[in-house]
Amino acid sequence: MPRPAQRSRRLRRVEVKRPGGRTATRYEKRAKGVPRCPVTGLQLGGMNMRVYRFGVSIRAPRRPYGGVYSHKVLARALRLAVRK
Repeated sequence: MPRPAQRSRRLRRVEVKRPGGRTATRYEKRAKGVPRCPVTGLQLGGMNMRVYRFGVSIRAPRRPYGGVYSHKVLARALRLAVRK
């Protein structure tokens, strides 16, 4: 029986063949999803998906709110700011 910490569904179960021919269950962290905009739900463009374990400052574009909001939200905010 697995440890109590491994019984939750936050860990994904992977069947692995061992050298003796036996299969064992390995518990791995689930992969994170693609970063999304909180307003529109679109995938964020320009994000480096392979280094998702690093901070946002390393993987996000260097524009205001880069890595937080999608391009549509930023364009709408700029239009509203220029209009006023």
